[in-house]
Amino acid sequence: MHRNTDDLPPGGRVEGESHGLQRWQEAGCWFMYGEHAVFSRIGGRGDPLLLIHGFPTASWDWHRLWPALSEHYRLLAPDMLGFGFSDKPQDHDYSIIEQADLIQGWLEQMGEERVHVLAHDYGATVTQELLAREREGSLGFRIESIALMNAALFPEVHQPLLIQKLLLGPLGGLVSRALTRRVFENSLGRIFGAATQPTARDIEDFWQLLIHNNGRGVIHRIIHYMEERRVHRHRWVGALQAMEQPAQLIWGGADPVSGQAMLQRYRELVSDRGIALLDDIGHYPHFEAPAETLQHYLAFRRRIALGND
Repeated sequence: MHRNTDDLPPGGRVEGESHGLQRWQEAGCWFMYGEHAVFSRIGGRGDPLLLIHGFPTASWDWHRLWPALSEHYRLLAPDMLGFGFSDKPQDHDYSIIEQADLIQGWLEQMGEERVHVLAHDYGATVTQELLAREREGSLGFRIESIALMNAALFPEVHQPLLIQKLLLGPLGGLVSRALTRRVFENSLGRIFGAATQPTARDIEDFWQLLIHNNGRGVIHRIIHYMEERRVHRHRWVGALQAMEQPAQLIWGGADPVSGQAMLQRYRELVSDRGIALLDDIGHYPHFEAPAETLQHYLAFRRRIALGND
């Protein structure tokens, strides 16, 4: 099932990447989803914790939490198809449904019977689909708890960036292929908090992950998940409303895309419990404020262990 980095899939190691990214890649392994190679990181020990990244980044997002989380849990973090070090087929119809298939098949093949989930952005939407499948009895493992970070859980209050709208439009393919590092940097900076902006090294890492395996050629295809959220709103919002698992939101309040309005909608439609608001943090709490994010997540898990959540 897994291949180590001595047998890399086409695309190989990233050229010009930071030493941190290179070490992350070298410590990973690949599994096959159909004919496609998918990168993953597995580490730590304890209860399995599935980490599902957002758009347009990858499992590297979790590296600031990885050492501390791995002291408590067995971490399972894939780069979903089209992201990071995984294959990025060019003429492919990407979908949230398929990414859920990928993760479900991976976990079931490994024999996982139960997992906790910590997910961000696009990964939170994948989690909603997994919750819907569990509700229907078609999931081969039990989801023990859910923790979500800044995501468009309710598409009616999502505020996409201009670049996202352009990628979704009729000229999305041209926009995708013409995307420059400067445009990417400016767009990313807009969704981080004012005092927690990514460094030049951070931007370069994110950029290398995006362009690896010709990733610019597929992001206009992947971004159709924004339409999927509208099409499947009843199913995916219903999955949140029906979930019986303990749930925690760790939310960056300064996020212009999925910030305060999304949080208020969650309070209205799902629950006003289990919400940790990080006022000055943007779209990436786990990257911008890893210590606070860790503190809130570990407190959530302690409450579960004590039966208080």
